[in-house]
Amino acid sequence: YIKSRSDKQLRHGLQYTDSSCSPIERSNGLPVVPCGLIAWSLFNDTYDFTRGSMGLMVDRKNISWRSDREHKYGKDVYPFNFQNGSLIGGGKLDPDIPLSNQEDLIVWMRAAALPQFRKLYGVIEEDIQADETITMHITNNYNTYSFGGKKSLVLTTSTWLGGKNDFLGYAYLITGSSSIFLCILFALIHVKIPRPHGDAAYLSWSRKNGNN
Repeated sequence: YIKSRSDKQLRHGLQYTDSSCSPIERSNGLPVVPCGLIAWSLFNDTYDFTRGSMGLMVDRKNISWRSDREHKYGKDVYPFNFQNGSLIGGGKLDPDIPLSNQEDLIVWMRAAALPQFRKLYGVIEEDIQADETITMHITNNYNTYSFGGKKSLVLTTSTWLGGKNDFLGYAYLITGSSSIFLCILFALIHVKIPRPHGDAAYLSWSRKNGNN
């Protein structure tokens, strides 16, 4: 799944459709842009939010990395023959919008390293106060039932460091604690069994030569 993509095609277009996109390489005898399983499985649930009787605007712009938009996806590369086969994987793309502006695709194509992951859908620019009730309207398009997958919608506060991520905190704590434990352990071993210094006779090969 991870390898089923063509980065050259995303940047330069049709001429780079190749076997790396298998099995979503061609459809009805024509090449597919963007090709590959990752693009084919594009997430396509939609969400709307209301606070009381008023809708909350969700900004869908700039949800992808700027470096991806400018350097990995072509400004003159457009979707072609996408999701036109007999088996539809996920969402469709507007054929009149270049890949560099298809931010849902750009976010989805940055594959996660772990089976549980988050993808940014949009940003609510309005302030939400504590204890406010937000109503979410979900259009459930994306089929996760066939493979036993689960979906969740997370509202979180984002800072210049990004959104809340408990995994990184736990990882840092475990790594730091392990490092401190190993430092103490090696210090105790060094105090109890100090390494000799300055006498070559203690070297293993010196002892072997002396025995011989």
